[in-house]
Amino acid sequence: MANLLPSSPPRPAGTEPFFVVLNAGSGRDGAADKQAAIDRAWGRAGRRYEIRAVHDPAELATAARWAVEQAREHGGIVVAAGGDGTLNAVTQVVLGTGLPFAILPQGTFNYFGRTYGIPADTERAAAALLDARIQPVQVGMLNGRAFLVNASLGLYPQLLEDREAYKQRYGRSRTVALVSGLITLLRRPRQLHLELVRDGQTHHLRTPTLVVGNNALQLEQLGIEDAGILEQGGLVAMSPKPVGTLALYWMILLGALSRLGEADNVVSFGFQRLVVQPPRGHRNRYKVAMDGEVSRMQAPLAFSVSEHRLPLLVPRHIDPADRA
Repeated sequence: MANLLPSSPPRPAGTEPFFVVLNAGSGRDGAADKQAAIDRAWGRAGRRYEIRAVHDPAELATAARWAVEQAREHGGIVVAAGGDGTLNAVTQVVLGTGLPFAILPQGTFNYFGRTYGIPADTERAAAALLDARIQPVQVGMLNGRAFLVNASLGLYPQLLEDREAYKQRYGRSRTVALVSGLITLLRRPRQLHLELVRDGQTHHLRTPTLVVGNNALQLEQLGIEDAGILEQGGLVAMSPKPVGTLALYWMILLGALSRLGEADNVVSFGFQRLVVQPPRGHRNRYKVAMDGEVSRMQAPLAFSVSEHRLPLLVPRHIDPADRA
């Protein structure tokens, strides 16, 4: 079970400086537009802030360390401005420091920001941070690395790679993401042979993909009924059984209708700790995705919940439209 921070964390004083890691290449607006939006929200309010704009994603970790050092020295707040990958990269550095963390989300689906009612519009999100409260947020872990929304292996990372390629060509939108996914499924996916160790018991699974979720909004919108397990300090694994392309299309449709949990070919379950490894004789290096960022990782893959909660600034007054 995760180690929870106090149920009533301190309210920000409203004078703490913001130290922003801004991914200049993510989102629909350019870096200059984002910085201008931040200045309109914070400059007029007289709030101190510093921005480190990052043009190369490989520099995100360095910028995050700068923000953490500055926040420690000046009693400030670390802010990540960008898509899911940016939020993840900064979380890796902030988690466990006890420093308050805020986001200015720019992601296509923006599940993490929407969960907590944080506007996707940069100026509105920045303005909301001027009167925010701290909410301790659960963080998932995969082999010692944090994830906020989900972590996966198999077909799902391939879908994300293809989606990014289509976004580069046709722009960032949910429609482009959906179309790219449908095209990817035309190539019959490779089946994974996995050995799962959960609660001391070993199970065998053959599937095109395994997704571990840590975001209630995403699970609810897919129609997965196990979302309540997150409130108990657990994670939720989802996996389709081996099916043909048409059946995968059908599952995507059910997911779009928030009814994926009704599909006979989908297995989902909650857990506190899950270890995934290949049966003897199978390859033990997997393509994995964590909050949309794809890499390769050596098995065994150990999923769990971090012992630390993330002290996230969330709006005091939430517009229901920001969660839609």
